[in-house]
Amino acid sequence: MSQSKSPLFNNLLNELSSELFFLSDKPEETPESTLKALWLMAAGEPLSAIKALETSLPKLTSEQQETLLKLLQQRKNNIPLAHLTKRQSFMGIEMLADKRALIPRKETEILGKKALELSHLLAKKYKTVRVLDICCGAGNLGLALAYHNHNCQVWCSDLTDDAVALCLENIEHLNFEHAVKVQQGDLFSAYDNPSFHQNTHLIVCNPPYITSSKVAKIDQEIADNEPNEAFDGGMLGINVMMRLLNEAARFMTDDGWLAFELGAGQGQIMQQIMKKTGLYENPLELVDESGTVRVLITQKCVKDETN
Repeated sequence: MSQSKSPLFNNLLNELSSELFFLSDKPEETPESTLKALWLMAAGEPLSAIKALETSLPKLTSEQQETLLKLLQQRKNNIPLAHLTKRQSFMGIEMLADKRALIPRKETEILGKKALELSHLLAKKYKTVRVLDICCGAGNLGLALAYHNHNCQVWCSDLTDDAVALCLENIEHLNFEHAVKVQQGDLFSAYDNPSFHQNTHLIVCNPPYITSSKVAKIDQEIADNEPNEAFDGGMLGINVMMRLLNEAARFMTDDGWLAFELGAGQGQIMQQIMKKTGLYENPLELVDESGTVRVLITQKCVKDETN
């Protein structure tokens, strides 16, 4: 019998509702999902906030109740929920999460779902869809593509050894060693060789895009627990995206796609920069629920050599 109607659960839920501040970039975290996830963690069943909502709660032993109270106190002390449960849901997949990489956000599913759609289109033409996941972090984008489209072969890379290590653990956690690889490297450097040049069908990237001045003012829960490299995009927040646009085209097939996330308010300037490179065509903006541009996708511009 689920304990979600027990006096203990209700008392703790009321306590959480009044004492805990919830960040807007993790809408799946509510008092109920947080308490359920920590309850299950105390019972030895690590699940994300989303998955915990779908799961019946077991009765806790007195020792497990003590563990739950300690977890709740850590959460009140700004330790992210995903770090306490070691899990975060992304596109329906239970991913490992800790402070070595950015916690995958719900908003990045806008990019992930569109990239998955593109991968299915490409799979109609190619037996194997070759994908690069640049700035991979925990590996959530690349793994989601391989998980939901078995035609995808994915190569991930990240600047930091910590993120690469977590990505590798996620690959092993999901048993996707056959479809997803990861290497440390600055943007494309890990795969800068002829086997990838003009031979990649889809490039996805969730780069750091927050301005350096805003990173300094970021919420304490994020600043204390998630790597600065995952957020800081330089003075204007577009340093990595500019490099991405300058370097991606030489890796793409003639019908290849580039899809990347960007910050609120950066859509127009990145469209202009993308156009100025002369390397891309067929740009498309994707917006979030508020109508803000959060993803750009584009194809490689193929020069007409018949003239």
